[in-house]
Amino acid sequence: MIPAAFDYEVAESVDHAIQLLGRDPDVKLLAGGQSLLPAMRLRIARPTKLVDIGRLADLAYVRDDGDVIAIGALTRHADVARDPILREHCPLLSYGAGQVGDPQVRHRGTIGGSLSHGDPAGDLPSVVLALGAELVVRGSASPGEGAGKAPPHMAASGHAGAGERTIPADAFFTGVFETAVRPGEVLTEIRVPKLGPATGWSYVKMSRRAQDWATVAVAAVVERSNGSLAKASIGLTNMGATPLRAKAAEGVIADGASIDDAAALMSEGTDPPSDHAASSDFRKHLARVLGRRALHEAATR
Repeated sequence: MIPAAFDYEVAESVDHAIQLLGRDPDVKLLAGGQSLLPAMRLRIARPTKLVDIGRLADLAYVRDDGDVIAIGALTRHADVARDPILREHCPLLSYGAGQVGDPQVRHRGTIGGSLSHGDPAGDLPSVVLALGAELVVRGSASPGEGAGKAPPHMAASGHAGAGERTIPADAFFTGVFETAVRPGEVLTEIRVPKLGPATGWSYVKMSRRAQDWATVAVAAVVERSNGSLAKASIGLTNMGATPLRAKAAEGVIADGASIDDAAALMSEGTDPPSDHAASSDFRKHLARVLGRRALHEAATR
């Protein structure tokens, strides 16, 4: 199909993009376009205007920032997948980026675009959730707003400017294709922790065909102590309206339960959809099977 009519403007900077966005929810940002453009062709998305930020080179980077790694929102999936800093200090994110779509998608799509899209079947949302990442957004400051006035679950960044706030991953995804990014704001940076030597990780994905969205996937980050798991952070893909944490499984691991016992609780508290790829019950079964595999792999990595 042909998209509905829309206006188009190119942003020369982040501040210019924010100005062009205004506070109109019908204006959309265009970066790699790998999610937005297909939705527009199907008329699922009908923006009145596209603001092209794809040429803002200052938002494409990966840098070591002490205990965390900072990633610019316009960094391509292919660059995230092969970046040496991420491969050394946060290999779960580089591996997850390498699972997105196909090579053409990975060379055009951006990490910020994928996360802002808020697709519960996407690979990277559950990965950043398991990592406990933080996402930095910037908008125009107005009286009574700004980094210092952020809600409690959206703590101000230590180096935030006017109109900038930092959102933890577990507060970022709010619904199907919905995030905590407000109209007039731009996601500028993703900050992920460095994984220590006692930390294991895994991302296990099941899809009907190669390059499909995940039917179900599990991202796991575990801490080992004396040969057993002491703590786990587990993100679930396509098990609800948003990426989810497997809280019940995490809780029993902290209490000393075995991997098999934790895997049996992997689907607790989830409400997966039924569609052409799988029924809700089959997705719950897959979560338990893939969760066991992910925990075993993370425990031995």
